[in-house]
Amino acid sequence: MKTVLFPIKESWDTLCKRPGIDQTILENAIRGIINKVKSEMDKAIYCFSEKFDGVPPGNLKVSLTEIRESIGQIPEDLKTAINIAKTNIENFHSAQLLTEPVIETFKGVKCWRKSVAIEKVGLYIPGGSAPFFSTVLMLGIPAKLAGCKEIIICTPPGKDGKVSPLILYTAQLIGITEIYKIGGAQAIAAMAYGTESVQKVYKIFGPGNQYVTKAKELVQQDGVSIDMPAGPSEVLIIADGTANPEFIAADLLSQAEHGTDSQVIMLTDNKELIERVNTEVEKQLQPLPRKEIALKALENSKLILLSSLDDCIDFSNLYAPEHLIINTSDTNALANKVINAGSVFLGNFSCESAGDYATGTNHSLPTNGFARSYSGVSTESFLKKISFQEVSGEGIKNLGPAIELMAEAENLNGHKNAVSVRLKSLQNGRY
Repeated sequence: MKTVLFPIKESWDTLCKRPGIDQTILENAIRGIINKVKSEMDKAIYCFSEKFDGVPPGNLKVSLTEIRESIGQIPEDLKTAINIAKTNIENFHSAQLLTEPVIETFKGVKCWRKSVAIEKVGLYIPGGSAPFFSTVLMLGIPAKLAGCKEIIICTPPGKDGKVSPLILYTAQLIGITEIYKIGGAQAIAAMAYGTESVQKVYKIFGPGNQYVTKAKELVQQDGVSIDMPAGPSEVLIIADGTANPEFIAADLLSQAEHGTDSQVIMLTDNKELIERVNTEVEKQLQPLPRKEIALKALENSKLILLSSLDDCIDFSNLYAPEHLIINTSDTNALANKVINAGSVFLGNFSCESAGDYATGTNHSLPTNGFARSYSGVSTESFLKKISFQEVSGEGIKNLGPAIELMAEAENLNGHKNAVSVRLKSLQNGRY
C-alpha cells in the first residue's frame, strides 16, 4: 500500500480516483457484446460463455433437479448460518414496507401514494472467482418482500458448467427457482432485451466487475432501469490512535481480496498507526488463499495521514465510499458528519464483513463515488410509487381559481378550461 503524508487539499480529487479500465475501450467492448446478444440472442450467450467462462453452459436454465440436489450438498452448520442471516435481513427490510397516509392538502383535496411492486426483476449474482450466495439473500429477500411477481437470477457457471450449489440452495430457500447459467455483460444484455431462453425484465439489480457495471449503464440508456452503478468493491477506514491495528489490517484485506480492481483506503491523524497497520497487513496477507488478488488491489490502495479527524471526514465525504468504517474514540461525533457513504460501520467490532453477511443491512451498495447521489438497495428499490388524488366538488371550488390563473399564465387554455367547465357546472347545479 502507498503511504501519503499530509496531502494538500488540492490533491484530494486525484487521491480519490479509483483504478479502472480506459472508459472508451471498455464501452466499445461492452457495446459489442450487447449488440450481439440483441441480434443473436441465445447463440451469442453460448459464444460468450465459452469465450469468457471457458465452458459452454449446456442448457442455459438451471433445472429443478439441480436445485433440489443442492440442498443435500450444503453442510448443516452453514445452512444454520444462512438462516440467521436470512432472518436478520428479512427483519430489517420488512420494516421498510410503510403505508403512507392520505393527506388533505386543501379543503376537499385528498392526495396519497400507493407502493406497487415492479413486476419483473432480474438479479445478477457474481460467481466467477467466488460464489456470492450472500448477494442472493440481499437482493432476493427485498424483492420477495416487495411482492415482485417474476424474479430471475443470472449467475456465471463454474469450469464444470454448473452453478454453485450455495447459490442454488440460497435461491430456493427464499423461493427463487428461475436461474440461468449466464455471467458478465452478456447476462445483463439477456435480462435487458430478452432471448429465446431468458425473459426480458423491467429492472436489473446486482453488483459486478467493471464490465458488468458498464453493461448496466449502457442498457439503462435504452430505458431499462437499474438499481445503481455497483462496481468493484471498496472500503475507507477512519481510525485514530485508539484503534486496533490488527482489526484495521483485517478490514482492509477483507475488501482487497474481493478483486484486483478493488480499492482500500485508511485515513488517520496518527502516523504511528500507519506503520503498525502496514506491518499487520504484511503479516495477515501471507496465509490468505486469495493473496495474489489482494496484492493487486493493494497496489491501488493508500494509507493517508491527515492533520485531524475533521480532515479525515472531509476527505471521506469527497471520496464517498461504498463502505465506511469509523474506528475512533468518539465514533458518534464523526458519524454525525457523514454525508456521502453507502453503509457505515461504527466502532471496534463493527467489521465490514458483518454487514456483508448477517447484520441485516444490504450489502448491494453504490461504488466509485456514486454514494454522493445513490442509496444502497432496499425494499423500496423493488417498488414504484403511484400517486393518487381525489378532488371533490368543494375542492375544485376552493382550488379551481388558482389553477385557472396558473394555466392561463402558461398559455395553456385547455388546462384552464378543464377547471372552468367544472366550476360552471357546479354554479348551474349540473354535475
